[in-house]
Amino acid sequence: MQRFYPLLFVFLWSTGFIGAKFGLPYAEPLSFLLTRYGLVISLMTAIALATRAPWPERGRDWLHIGVSGVLVHAVYLGGVFVAIKHGLPAGVTALVVGMQPLLTGFGAGWLLGEKVSARQWGGLGLGFVGVSMVVSGKLGDGALGPMLIPAVVALLGITAGTLYQKRFCPKFDLRTGSVIQFVPTAVVTAIAVVIFEDYQIEWNGQFIFALGWLVLVLSLGAISLLNLLIRSGSAVNVAALFYLTPPTTALIAYFIFGENLSLTAAIGMLVAVSGVYLVAKPK
Repeated sequence: MQRFYPLLFVFLWSTGFIGAKFGLPYAEPLSFLLTRYGLVISLMTAIALATRAPWPERGRDWLHIGVSGVLVHAVYLGGVFVAIKHGLPAGVTALVVGMQPLLTGFGAGWLLGEKVSARQWGGLGLGFVGVSMVVSGKLGDGALGPMLIPAVVALLGITAGTLYQKRFCPKFDLRTGSVIQFVPTAVVTAIAVVIFEDYQIEWNGQFIFALGWLVLVLSLGAISLLNLLIRSGSAVNVAALFYLTPPTTALIAYFIFGENLSLTAAIGMLVAVSGVYLVAKPK
């Protein structure tokens, strides 16, 4: 069963972009995320208490888990949602964030002592080429300007968060660990809402559906899988899976929204999959 976790993670993580597309027209991005975090904290706290899940015994474990949560959730998701909400094409956002496996490859050797082979470097490069081909038809026109900044911040957040968690807190109970990750994430996001937004949300059926999907499927399902993958695999192998997110999102958007899927994008999907295979295949 565990061998299917990477594929399940890619699928679930890819639906996050679909959920954002459904919900962002009706809410400010950080307000949307803050509401999502509050629901996740409530649900996971109830589950942790009901199942008597163990909490970390050392204060530094709480700190490390909390820091990893802020990087992976507050910084990454905040950057992606702000970028998309304010007009950065989703293709550009995916391309910027798609550089994560390459950055992780550099950081894995420096911070974790993981050796990245020539084959894996080739796979990382091939995967990035594939992602570029997938999103090439969705880059949009005009000056992107400052809206690249939150996308770059998101890229740095997910890269640093993956490396930090693998280095300092690779193993923790997923129930209590989720609470510890999302509480400081919610605090940081709440501060940002106070500074930059007015907490405006239009509550309707489409927004509630998007919110429920992101809470249950993404924050509980996909994030739990990500934590399991970080625990059991190398940072480079886990990061390489993110190359499969844009192609999978494009496929989902094709079936749900009828978005165009060009021949170049289809070829790019195969290229990206080939790159991930080169990174992850046994030596």
